[in-house]
Amino acid sequence: MNAPTNAAINTTLAGPAAQDATDRVAMLDWLRIAADLDAQGCAVIESLITPTECTALAGLYSQDALFRSRVVMGRHGFGRGEYKYFSYPLPDLIAGLRTSVYPHLVPIANHWNAAMGIDSRYPEQHADFIARCHDAGQCRPTPLLLQYGPDDYNCLHQDLYGEHVFPLQLAILLSEPGRDFTGGEFVLTEQRPRMQSRPEVVPLKQGDAVVFAVHHRPVQGTRGVYRVNMRHGVSRLRSGQRHTVGIIFHDAL
Repeated sequence: MNAPTNAAINTTLAGPAAQDATDRVAMLDWLRIAADLDAQGCAVIESLITPTECTALAGLYSQDALFRSRVVMGRHGFGRGEYKYFSYPLPDLIAGLRTSVYPHLVPIANHWNAAMGIDSRYPEQHADFIARCHDAGQCRPTPLLLQYGPDDYNCLHQDLYGEHVFPLQLAILLSEPGRDFTGGEFVLTEQRPRMQSRPEVVPLKQGDAVVFAVHHRPVQGTRGVYRVNMRHGVSRLRSGQRHTVGIIFHDAL
């Protein structure tokens, strides 16, 4: 099969596709997603984007003009593999998902902060939150495209980037497990006070997204609510190639 041309890729990700994705976001069961986030610190959204959109997004990796920087993980001790941060303006599909998912997560984020005794609250619209980031000097876009090959992996980490951090983020698997790659599972760990860490392996299919805690989340204990520290990563690929897009709602210094 011939690889899609840049023109075909960009057409697939243009305005109509972004509107379609926005419509899909509005129809999701956000009560279920909120319940899963409260219970586990993550929630899977099946088939958030289509296989055609997945292929088009993965195809952007070769278009260097779309990105502000490239990171080779092995050079920094982050793991193996690489990723690129998008520049502004973001591709329509990425921008559309970022702005349409955010308002649904705001009530969860504000509830979590209240439960953990954190004073910060988040505005209803993403543009207002980005303005807050930019006023603090966090002006660099953070959505990114990740590429893994055989034996690549991503160490457990947190995507913080500055003072203003939205406590939830989104990752979308663009490749199909078993067909495009093997291994490479999305992994979360929960570090609980005075207890051993709890791992969570999140199974995803092509086009599925996972919403998860960036830094910490509240957990109800026998003596009240306590705060657990969260990290995420990707286990070692056994074979093939894996692409993922990450949508982080705060910008970076």
